[in-house]
Amino acid sequence: MPQLWFFVSIAFSLIAWGIVTARYIWPALRLRQRTEALRPLLILHSFRFIGLALLVPGVVSHDLPPAFAHSTAYGDFIAAILALFSLLLLPSAAGIAAAWIFSLWGSADLLNTFYQANHAGLLVGQLGATFFIPTLLVPLLLITHGLAFRILLQHQSEPAMQESRHSA
Repeated sequence: MPQLWFFVSIAFSLIAWGIVTARYIWPALRLRQRTEALRPLLILHSFRFIGLALLVPGVVSHDLPPAFAHSTAYGDFIAAILALFSLLLLPSAAGIAAAWIFSLWGSADLLNTFYQANHAGLLVGQLGATFFIPTLLVPLLLITHGLAFRILLQHQSEPAMQESRHSA
């Protein structure tokens, strides 16, 4: 039953963050130029170093599968470094390229984490104090990766989305 509540928590978080994104985040970003729309998303993802908590004894259960802990922690850490590197290089073309690399890596890393958790037979209690990462943060990170891809696909000189004649 704890596994069920874990997945219910993830689902509710995905719904709640989806609402926050649709009502507040996307409207604030959609009229900005591409590099200015990317900056807040990259800053958010620079906090992915928090995944390193999976490597701290006492924060997680001693029986947390090491392969899961290491791939998740280091994958998140690399994503945080790539986000900061992208911020450093924006608004240059190299910054856009770095943002693409970050978005591809970061998205793949999150999806790989779900795969690794399933493959390792991860039990919710093994996450210990890091339980909030997949239930609160990962849904937001997945949604904001979707936004980043949407923004990156826009032409450089255009806002993320042209202002419509009818406001939503």
